[in-house]
Amino acid sequence: MRTVGVEEEILLVDPESGEPRALAAAVLARADLDSEVFEEELHDQMVEFATQPRAHMEELGAEIVRCRKEAAQHAGEIGCTVAALATSPLTVSPSVGVGRRYQWMAEQYGIATQEQLVCGCHVHVSVESDEEGVAVLDRIRPWLSVLSALSANSPFWQGKDTSYSSYRSRVWQRWPSAGPTEVFGSAERYHRRVADMVSTGVILDEGMIYFDARLSASYPTVEIRVSDVCLHADTAVLIATLIRGLVETAAREWRAEGEPLVQSVSLLRLAAWQAARAGLEGELLHPETMRRLPARTVVQALLDHVSDALSDTGDVDRARAGVAESLGRGNGARVQREVMARTGSLRDVVAECVRRTQGH
Repeated sequence: MRTVGVEEEILLVDPESGEPRALAAAVLARADLDSEVFEEELHDQMVEFATQPRAHMEELGAEIVRCRKEAAQHAGEIGCTVAALATSPLTVSPSVGVGRRYQWMAEQYGIATQEQLVCGCHVHVSVESDEEGVAVLDRIRPWLSVLSALSANSPFWQGKDTSYSSYRSRVWQRWPSAGPTEVFGSAERYHRRVADMVSTGVILDEGMIYFDARLSASYPTVEIRVSDVCLHADTAVLIATLIRGLVETAAREWRAEGEPLVQSVSLLRLAAWQAARAGLEGELLHPETMRRLPARTVVQALLDHVSDALSDTGDVDRARAGVAESLGRGNGARVQREVMARTGSLRDVVAECVRRTQGH
């Protein structure tokens, strides 16, 4: 069974005002750094944690919950708290970390770096080789926008409703190496493309290959990077479950010599934009036809696509229940807007998200 690991970026916020606080260094100083669970990020108002690779989704879910609570504990010791928000609903002036890498990015990309205070969820799934990994990347491309819609959790930006469900994904597209990719066809072509991009000098190194899905530079995994950090831990587990199903389904297609579904990068960008705009509230582009259909129909198509793989890992009932819960309760974007409609206060939005982040 393929193992899965999750990386979540979360905001540090003031428990009273809800405003982001630049206290990452203090939080990390209180964390168990030897565990390599928590890491600094581009901005001082956020931290990242990474789970261990897990084969069973129950264990992965328990670890996500534990890491969120541990982050909240460390933050509470210095007078702040954590929120699984992909963007800050309240106005913020982000501060870039002092590390050499982050300062290079600030100099190279200017305001795009300064404004990049966004939190994502990255999912790693084990693969047997780079060849299998690239075959997977080639075959999961059309389905990634559906994951973006399910995870959408960033409707507000600098105190305003953006009219998007995932505005984080639109901000992320400012990086020159971000977004969907064409079909590579082989690991050799993939690595050649990465080397060519690094050699331009526009990006610093391989770590700045911000494809929607990529081969990990550090682990024998594919890394899927399209999701907002999810408001609810169970949504993060659902995303990880569906992604493992996608990876296994794609690997089986490759071994059976099935060809990837070739949708152009132009169409994939449109699908990603539509998912960011609509989330689960409107229509999405169906990955196979690239035509608009109700979000519920397209999410069901994803579930059907990976159902055999999910059945073999014992996850199909969990995934069906998770999809039903997400469609009924809504993603983080819907929750945030419902709180705003009810209270008229973005501070109350943050407070409710803090509560849900910690499972209360």
